[in-house]
Amino acid sequence: MTDEGLKSSSSMASSSTGSALRFRNLRPLLALERGSPTSLRGPSRIRCGLRGERKPLWRGRVMSTEAIQAVQALKLANSSSSSRRIEDVLDVRVGRLLKADQIAVLAELRRQNEWQLALQVFAFLRKEVWYKPELSLYSDMIFMLGKNKLIGLAEELFSELQKEGLQPDTRAYTEMIGAFLQVDMVEKAMDVYKSMKELGCSPDKLTLTILIRNLEKVGLEDLAFDVRKDCAEYMDFPEKFLKEVDKKFPKRRSLKLV
Repeated sequence: MTDEGLKSSSSMASSSTGSALRFRNLRPLLALERGSPTSLRGPSRIRCGLRGERKPLWRGRVMSTEAIQAVQALKLANSSSSSRRIEDVLDVRVGRLLKADQIAVLAELRRQNEWQLALQVFAFLRKEVWYKPELSLYSDMIFMLGKNKLIGLAEELFSELQKEGLQPDTRAYTEMIGAFLQVDMVEKAMDVYKSMKELGCSPDKLTLTILIRNLEKVGLEDLAFDVRKDCAEYMDFPEKFLKEVDKKFPKRRSLKLV
């Protein structure tokens, strides 16, 4: 990377008004995340793997040839370490696609776990004339970042969606909780869970399962017990739900709901 590029990334990180989402070359952010105290080099003690990859946003729609070529061109430009080449591909290839194909490109990059390119495409799409803030897009991005333990970027996106005038829904809260648990930040995960309930957003089966499973996995049974008690309020059939959780994740001794 050139000295000019390093100065640009440093300025973006220190600016209180700037946003990493609008920064085209995100390689310095990867180095920053790997060096941060909340990022783990080895395997994390907590795993949220309760689901596979999400289905593409286009719901079975076959990607057009132009969209496939745009994905390939972005990956090729990214391998060249040239931010300018990526900008050219975004302008020339992605910019002329239909909305559905642009979203398909973003979803395909997420599916391939090309998080740097996905962030840049997301920032690009936010400038398109058709763009309107959507919780589903933000939630998908937070899920991807959490999976990669990029907690700083996940937090920034969660903040960004609120600045866009969106109110986090159950899924957005759940993805943020999962992101914190991926890097063992249990206290922050519980803070998000508490805020979620206080703001009248009800946790669902996935929210409760992620919390119960991961809290018990690291021996925080008191916290897990509190979450289990919440099942009586948020689940129609709490005892049946907890039996299913214990059957699916039987590694630790089950706690009874009282």
